[in-house]
Amino acid sequence: MTLKVIGAGFGRTGTMSLKAALEQLGFGPCYHMIEVFPKPEAPDLWSAAADGDPDWESIFDGYASAVDWPACHFWRELMDHYPDAKVILSVRDAEQWFASTQATMFRPDLMGDSKPPQNFQNMAAKTVFADIGGDPNDHDSCIAAYKSHNQMVMKTVPADRLLVYEATQGWAPLCAFLGVAAPDAPYPRTNSSDEFAFHDALKELGSRQ
Repeated sequence: MTLKVIGAGFGRTGTMSLKAALEQLGFGPCYHMIEVFPKPEAPDLWSAAADGDPDWESIFDGYASAVDWPACHFWRELMDHYPDAKVILSVRDAEQWFASTQATMFRPDLMGDSKPPQNFQNMAAKTVFADIGGDPNDHDSCIAAYKSHNQMVMKTVPADRLLVYEATQGWAPLCAFLGVAAPDAPYPRTNSSDEFAFHDALKELGSRQ
């Protein structure tokens, strides 16, 4: 199996809902950060990729699409490695994005409370935190990094391979871009701030050490 869709958008831009949507449309399984947790080897594979030694076939074995971190960190490499794959840049208002990160994945007490394994922390440092400028709680640097990332994707990816997408747009632009029919069902809405799945998964990961 080869990747058909590459998600270039940062986490907390509707990526869990996009994962569910892509799987519903036949572009699954879809790799998301949540896929890292049950795979003990995954953080080391991602760290190796960040160090310039990627093994995409092992990382994405069995997957047809990828969204969220850590995959979005490698959007350039992945679009070159999978030249037929389409790229979806999931976006939302920058201030809303920052507020969502602070209530969930960048919550100040999250990493300390969860105590994830060192190799997971190494992977996060080389991908997530590298993308947002280091300090996940600094408003100005995070917002600047978010906007810069989105602008770079839009500037770099050929127009015929790129969809800039907000979850509020629903099925129509996504299905048109992928060339599939829209399902007779509401667009998925999962992993809101109130039902954030990352924290519980991270705590479980820490408990397995």
